[in-house]
Amino acid sequence: MPLNEPGTKTLNNLAEQARTGDKSALEALIRASQDSLYTLALRFLANPDDARDATQEILTILVTRLSTFEGRSAFRTWAYRIAVNYLLRSRKIQSRTLTLSFKAFEEDLHAGLVENPAPAADDVAMLGELRIACTMAMLLCLDVEHRIAFVLGEILELGHREAADVLEIAPATYRKRLSRARTEVIAFSGRVCGLANPTAQCTCPRRLPEALRLGRLNRSRPLTNGAEDGDYADVLARTRDMERDLATLCLQKSPARFSSPGDLAATVRSIVTEQKLH
Repeated sequence: MPLNEPGTKTLNNLAEQARTGDKSALEALIRASQDSLYTLALRFLANPDDARDATQEILTILVTRLSTFEGRSAFRTWAYRIAVNYLLRSRKIQSRTLTLSFKAFEEDLHAGLVENPAPAADDVAMLGELRIACTMAMLLCLDVEHRIAFVLGEILELGHREAADVLEIAPATYRKRLSRARTEVIAFSGRVCGLANPTAQCTCPRRLPEALRLGRLNRSRPLTNGAEDGDYADVLARTRDMERDLATLCLQKSPARFSSPGDLAATVRSIVTEQKLH
């Protein structure tokens, strides 16, 4: 049961059982958490390798601090708070976090567009990869405070009060950050992205050859591996029937969750065991 699905009581019960030394409950808790935490890290960092490392670190912190979870809030709120604190404050993450500007990103997207694209048969799947990579890169144009607010509210769909609790800020402050982030993402997508705006210059088919040439996509390690709603044609059909603002948010929410690369439970368990031995 992932963190971003209903089941507060179940997750809290697993956490309580894990606190008392139940190893099977601990592994179940890690497996229930890893995909949502990986999605959070990937959307924030836009790099699968960095996101995997961050998720492993976050899960290790979560396990080692589980004794401090008292059930005063939902387990997922507590877990997301640990994750957000790590992503925003870890020196290791700060040294890796990329930032873009909307202006520079727009110039990059418009460079090398093909006039009459004709993707090869084996490139069709890459259109979905490009769409997802582009929407994630778009979030790098937001500063970290507005980026994390957008991911919590629009991608993971936490309510304003819970997201504010995760960030340890006032709900009114969170609403302002989310509103500003949404406004900037919608404005950019509505001007630049051909999926949100059929008259825009940049479309995935026109951009794909240049993205492949520059190595922006990795055929052997697809982002959509295990992800929901990764099909380009399906997303294109859905967005065509929406108003521009809704189309933009649809693009950002699809896929809603990524699967973490491998089962991290055993890895985290070995790390924690090794830490205890030292």
